[in-house]
Parts: sequence; structure tokens; C-alpha cells
Amino acid sequence: MTKRILVAGLAASLGFAGAATAQEAFEMTSAFGKNLPILGTAAVNFTEKVNSISTEVEFEQFDPGELVPALEALDAVSNGSVDAAYTTSGYWQGKIPAASLFAAVPFGPEAGEFLGWMFYDDGAELFQRMYDENGYNVHVIPCGIIAPETSGWFKNEINSVDDLSGLNMRFFGLGAQVMQRLGVSTSLLAGGDIFPALERGAIDATEFSMPRIDSRLGFHNIAKFNYFPGWHQPATMFELLINKDRWEDLDEIAQNQIEIACMANITDNYAEGEATNYAAMVDNVENNGVTIKQWSPEMLATFEAAWNEVAGELAASDAFFKEVWEDLAEYRAGYKVWANNIYLPRPRD
Repeated sequence: MTKRILVAGLAASLGFAGAATAQEAFEMTSAFGKNLPILGTAAVNFTEKVNSISTEVEFEQFDPGELVPALEALDAVSNGSVDAAYTTSGYWQGKIPAASLFAAVPFGPEAGEFLGWMFYDDGAELFQRMYDENGYNVHVIPCGIIAPETSGWFKNEINSVDDLSGLNMRFFGLGAQVMQRLGVSTSLLAGGDIFPALERGAIDATEFSMPRIDSRLGFHNIAKFNYFPGWHQPATMFELLINKDRWEDLDEIAQNQIEIACMANITDNYAEGEATNYAAMVDNVENNGVTIKQWSPEMLATFEAAWNEVAGELAASDAFFKEVWEDLAEYRAGYKVWANNIYLPRPRD
């Protein structure tokens, strides 16, 4: 159903008589609350951006649960009960095997490489095909990206795979299948549900996002060991889903305005994460009693070997996953020529 609001035109604002301009109103649910830094502020910032540049559309953002729960947004947008959603495709991993390949790939591309595949290779086309071929009535636009996340918060130090075995852990996307292979029982919880589950012992450990975001959620109050690097999410991409009927009703100008606002939001989202996380890490160590840990090379090798097994099995069992995985692998093989030569080694003093 098309909803419209009337806004005064330029002539009216100057005191002259004139016709009002019809502006398409979009109710947008977000997977992340407005008060959550980087993740939540990205949806707020997108809304402000598109509303400030568009004479064609106006978005109103709603926190998770106000219109629909975070993990129900795809179905809600597809059936038209919600106009749009700011979210991440990794939340649909249980519905679509390839979904997390457009969100976060274990040992996969970092932000720059991911964006290159999405906008200058086949990523965006495959992204839309994924929804089309699975019967979802949505138009998808990449609309945010962040650098690596932390690898998890644990109550006890993890020194071997044996220390993981038997843990109950909140985990996201394809990385969850890796952890399951190593003896961890995983569940996918929305951000607001994680701390209560950790507090009451329903889960023993969790990963969610970057240090500043995790600090806002208070994980450091219960789990004092924070592990790096984020092998499961070297970059995380976020999407704007719009009901396809609503999208196709828009004229080209309105569509371009939304796409431009998303492109600007990608820059803003990435920059906020890069600029603000180190302070949270320092605060965790100096004031919250957190110990920052690095996975050993042996543990990283174990995670990667398990991931390669998972990826191979998914490619063998799902034709679309195989197509996307092979396309991304081909792109990455070419990108490696650039990446292996141009960047300084890490870590740097």
C-alpha cells in the first residue's frame, strides 16, 4: 500500500502560494537499536542522509521490536508489512545457505576488498539474485560496512580446542558452523538478548561486534577475556532491504537518492568504527578488568581448516552457494596480486 505525506514546497516556504510536493513515506525497521554505536547509529545516519537530500522519499526508522523483531525483518519487508529494513544478510543464514557470503565471510575479504567485489565485480548482481531466486519480494542495496569484529568474549581463557568443547555460545553467520564443528553449541541472538542470556548462564560466551559496541552491551561485566582477531568477520556488510513493489513504484530520481545515501552511509559507517574502537579497548583493559587475547597461530589454523571444510560442504550441497563462493574466490585470487604487493606488513609500530 502506497503511503504519502505532504510537505510544503519551496514556494510555500518563501511565503508564496504553490502546490505541495508528494513525498513517499517509508517505515524502516532496523536490526540495531538507535542507542547502539556504529551499528545503530548507521541506521540513524542513513535516515538523516536520505531525508536531507531527497524531495521524493522520507524514511522513518524504528528500533527492533517496534515494528517487527530483528530476525523477522526479511519476511516483513517481503510481504509488505514493513516498507524497508536496515539489517545484515547474515541473519538469514538459516533460510538461505549463501546469505552470509554477502555479510561476513570467515577468513574472507576485508572491507576494501569486499566493496570492490560488491560494486566493481559480480557481488551486487548475485546479492539481488539471491533474494529473487529464493522468492523474496525485496530490493537490496549495500548500505554499511565495518572492519573486523572481536572474536568473542569468554569467561575463561581458551588455550586449545578442548577448551571450546561443550561451550554454549552466541555466534553469527557462517562462523557459527565452524564453531559447531569444534564442539561449541551455538545460537543466534539479537543484540539486546545477548547480555541477559550471558548473565543467567544460558550461554557461556558470545561474539557480537566491535569493542565499542560490545562495551555498550556490557559483556565485559561477565566475560573478562576478549579474543582477537575476528577471523569469522574480517568485514561485515549491512543491507537496506526495500519491498520490491515499493521500490519499483519510485521514479529513477528517488531510487538514485536512496542509493547515493547508502553509498555515503558506507563511508560514514566504516569511518566511525575505525575512529572509535581503540578507546573502548583501552577502557576495557584499564577500567573494566578485561584481558585482551590473541588467538595463537595454531588456533587460527584450526579455525581456518574447519571453515574450509564447512565451505566445501555448503558448496557441494547448494548450487547457488557454490556459484557465489567460486565467483568470490576468483575475484580474491586476482585481488591478491594487488593486496600482497601494495600493503605494509602487520603489525606496524
